[in-house]
Amino acid sequence: MKMKIQIHELGALFEEVQNQNILGDGKTFPDCVGKRPLDEISDDFQRQRDSTTFNLKKFVEENFFLPKAFSSNYKSDPDKSPQQHIAALWEVLTRQPDEEGGSLIALPKPYIVPGGRFREIYYWDSYFTMLGLRESGRIDLIQNMVDNFNHLIHTVGYIPNGNRTYFLGRSQPPFFSLMVRLLEKEIGETKGADVLITYLPALEKEYLFWMKGSGQLSAGVDARHRVVRMPGGELLNRYWDENTTPRPEAYKEDVELSNISKYAQQELYRHLRAAAESGWDFSSRWFKEEKVFASIHTTDIIPVDLNCLLYHLEHTLADAYHHSGDDGKATYFTTLAAQRKAAILRYCWNAEEKFFFDYDFVNQKQKRQLTLAAAFPLFFEVASHTQAMAVEAKLMNSFLKHGGLTTTLDFSGQQWDAPNGWAPLQWIAYKGLLNYGFNESAEKVKARWTNVILKVYKNSGKMTEKYDVWNQHGEASGGEYPNQDGFGWTNGVFLAMMAR
Repeated sequence: MKMKIQIHELGALFEEVQNQNILGDGKTFPDCVGKRPLDEISDDFQRQRDSTTFNLKKFVEENFFLPKAFSSNYKSDPDKSPQQHIAALWEVLTRQPDEEGGSLIALPKPYIVPGGRFREIYYWDSYFTMLGLRESGRIDLIQNMVDNFNHLIHTVGYIPNGNRTYFLGRSQPPFFSLMVRLLEKEIGETKGADVLITYLPALEKEYLFWMKGSGQLSAGVDARHRVVRMPGGELLNRYWDENTTPRPEAYKEDVELSNISKYAQQELYRHLRAAAESGWDFSSRWFKEEKVFASIHTTDIIPVDLNCLLYHLEHTLADAYHHSGDDGKATYFTTLAAQRKAAILRYCWNAEEKFFFDYDFVNQKQKRQLTLAAAFPLFFEVASHTQAMAVEAKLMNSFLKHGGLTTTLDFSGQQWDAPNGWAPLQWIAYKGLLNYGFNESAEKVKARWTNVILKVYKNSGKMTEKYDVWNQHGEASGGEYPNQDGFGWTNGVFLAMMAR
């Protein structure tokens, strides 16, 4: 019998395993499957734990199935090009439709996982993986993954961070509308409208998830769940999580941070979880004090990238309703998109710095951290041409390093800060620069990023999760876990860039 891992059923056993980190990675135990009812395992643990001969790791191994290491026997062929390597990796990273078991949420169709410790689908990773699947001609997998996300929206009510029960309560950057648009282009213009109409209910349901609570906002600055009423009455969004407990997959780290934070525990845990929803877990972008992790205040912040994504979702909904023949709803969402664009420019553009910033709505002032999130208004064509020129200059003069664009200019020790570069942000900036005709700058970003990937691949035979773009060796570090091999979005962006 396979039993789901539930913290409240395991109680002290879960805390002890995570605090001692006996499995080497805090994510491993939440991914385990019980061999018998969890209450029985928990009761046995309570009876045996005080014995002088008790061995916690042995107890876990006897009572749980550890997660399968799918690619443990995979060896890269140094004679293969990166493109050939990635083509072979698609099969290694493919998971078949699931059965219920452990913390995994079953999906109806095959899908791609990022790789390494990430044994499940991840929301925003998947869009960038799809860019590579398109270049590999795997439209079947793109269709399957869009259908899986459609399934999650209609069964869970939204797309979770990943298909694990311990991710319920939070989502990730809302790229579903971009996935639908990508599928629309691949199926063709004739059937393209049908794609929008097919996924219209899911697109609107996701939008309602992000806008939950908007009808209950009071006058003045107010926030409910993920939606915030701004000083001028506009509605913008923030990252959030419905839960206020330590993340099961990072339990030890969250508890340790709570011991040095000035926040009440529940407040801190929500800020941490909200940052995990952003995908940028973690970055000084979310800190009150540049290098002080314990000062994280994610839910106080209006992220410029999140609101650009929701601008795209509103436009996509407008187009979908237009194709369905409902021009009233199309006009409604077109108006919402225009209002959001104006609000992004009002609160996130800094005319003196000539750059886009996040906005702290609690203190009613812009954040000061320079981050690659500023490229999103170029990717979604929210910026004016004059604003885009200023952002392009800053990217080229301050962010462009030996191996591509650095995520931030802060060396905080967090993985979403300097010196690391990440595939999704390289793509957003690259395409954003092309949108405004900055072709030479875009090519510089592309050349430096693909070159660092080629260098690391030549030296290690691996496509990794992130890269050190400041140094010539390119191998990245920082964060809560080691750099991961695989890697879905690196593969996808590399193939997409090399095809252009």
